[in-house]
Amino acid sequence: MDQATAVGAPPIENNVDALQDALVEHERRDRLVVQRGLFSSTSPRVPRKMYVDLKGAATATRDSLQLDEGAHADTNTYFGRVAASFWQRWTAVTALRLELRYETTGTARIALRASDARGRKRLILQETVTGSGVLTLEGKLDRFVDGGALWFEADADRGELSLSEVRWTVPAPEHLRPAAVVICTFNRADDCAVTVGTLAADAGAMADIDAVCVVDQGTDQVQSRQEFQDVAAALGTKLIYLTQPNLGGAGGFARGMHEVTSAPGSAHANVILMDDDILCEPETVLRMNAFANMTVKPAIVGAQMLSLSNPQTLHVSAEREVLDEIKAGTLTAGAMMGVDLLKKKQEARFDAGWNGWWTCLLPAEIIADCGLPLPLFFQWDDIEYGIRARFRGHPTVTLPNAGVWHADFHLKDYDDWARYFSIRNGLIVSSIYGRFDGKTMSKYLFRKISELIVSMQYGLAATFIQAAEDFLAGPSFLEDGGQSVLSSIRELRAKYPETVTRPASEAGADADPHTQMDVWDFEPDESREGLVLAKRAVQQFLGKVDGRPVTIPAHYANWWHVSLFSQATVTDSSQGGVRVRRRDKQTALDLTKRAAKVCWRLRKEAPQMKAIYSDALPRITSKENWTRLFGTKG
Repeated sequence: MDQATAVGAPPIENNVDALQDALVEHERRDRLVVQRGLFSSTSPRVPRKMYVDLKGAATATRDSLQLDEGAHADTNTYFGRVAASFWQRWTAVTALRLELRYETTGTARIALRASDARGRKRLILQETVTGSGVLTLEGKLDRFVDGGALWFEADADRGELSLSEVRWTVPAPEHLRPAAVVICTFNRADDCAVTVGTLAADAGAMADIDAVCVVDQGTDQVQSRQEFQDVAAALGTKLIYLTQPNLGGAGGFARGMHEVTSAPGSAHANVILMDDDILCEPETVLRMNAFANMTVKPAIVGAQMLSLSNPQTLHVSAEREVLDEIKAGTLTAGAMMGVDLLKKKQEARFDAGWNGWWTCLLPAEIIADCGLPLPLFFQWDDIEYGIRARFRGHPTVTLPNAGVWHADFHLKDYDDWARYFSIRNGLIVSSIYGRFDGKTMSKYLFRKISELIVSMQYGLAATFIQAAEDFLAGPSFLEDGGQSVLSSIRELRAKYPETVTRPASEAGADADPHTQMDVWDFEPDESREGLVLAKRAVQQFLGKVDGRPVTIPAHYANWWHVSLFSQATVTDSSQGGVRVRRRDKQTALDLTKRAAKVCWRLRKEAPQMKAIYSDALPRITSKENWTRLFGTKG
């Protein structure tokens, strides 16, 4: 038992009764704080310029600024600016008010500035201040339909300037919604304890949060950690800690959604879903919750994902799905991907097709109308829910300047057991919401499996095939919430040696350093890819490929490169090791036959499967089905 484990701590699990009195409408107030002026992160790894850009002698704390004479502070930053365009588009608010407390030994200037969809800046208001007091500046939301933001700048012209209690406010709604955070965790006890602790430590962000619900599905439970016990004591009845069997992310979040929306007073609650292993910015919870309180109609509001390994990098602005290609995420119009937020701003307003549940707010009214998630266990559960809500007319917004840091997707290898869920679940979602044309879908899937086979990724090809076969078996495999398939997929993949990641130092003769593949710029254009794939398949089948054991970097491990060889040691995308792929004619032939068979079935049975899954959706997303899976009575 490590030092982080709480020795002899009393169990706190399944105290769901605490929700009975937790969710209440908050007292009426004149103004609602929708964004705080924060000038540094809770984590030292996040650059200060994500919050404020300082020039001259100046000091920034979490909630205050100190400028020496001649210094300048600019909050046209990721967490400093307000997404005015989104406020004008989705709410009835007509103006945002900046309120701040100042103290100067001389004179200072405070300017309210704005941008448009193309990033062109304009001055809204500017005030010269002396002495000390409270300054209020108001920016109208009347010129931001296509894009743009609001922010403030400060100059200490003569003497020193101190700024504190910076707030952006709007007239408060008649009723302020109850709100609960739901965190799903599985054997990430330390990460989860830190995330809950980060939230609990920010009293301002938590002021309008009535409950924090942790759904623990692991064997190494969060309640065993002393840090979590300390946080539990601080949160008191506000903490709801539930344990259950591992039903995946879908099951963990579904439990929290179910319990929160079943509590008295929850009819208009905001349910904020959050991953356990993020680097949390509590301000994001405040901003999402405030925005959701002001939308014209209940809307799903998502946070943006920022890069944990490079905290100034945005993953994507907003995403949508491409169902005919079983593709979960692609950029929506106007969105950006992989940008350095210290160099580029999100100016143009963009729409979202769905929001990832790393941090996402769901109003209770939408949950009541749409039901609970599909019991997909893992992957596509958040996407399916976003599509379902969209199809039922509920708005979905990915809110700029509200973000959390998450582990980078590009450091996760594609050849993994999780790919089974992405393909199987993608087929399910596509069948319910897409055209699901059998000819188009089967052609696309056979193409992808063929690329894997010529790349000597036989285990991954088998994973794809098994996913398609299970999809065609109908929704009965979802009856257990997806648990049973985990072991069978791992057993299937274990039959294929190239699925095993090996330390690069142990590759030995399998990766002769003198035969490292030359890197070249060849990439077949889209019109020729099919011909190139057919040619590579024939070459692999006949053995007319280079017989040298070559090494190939992950970045260049495309099928049209790897298929030129009979043996290739390919770097894993995680950069933690390598995988040795070897040509096996019989395995390739067997997998091709299986792929052809399942894709032929998919082509013929697509209309039938669309009807089956569409008909099953209401039942398997119902509270009755989920309470059966949870093992609870309701």
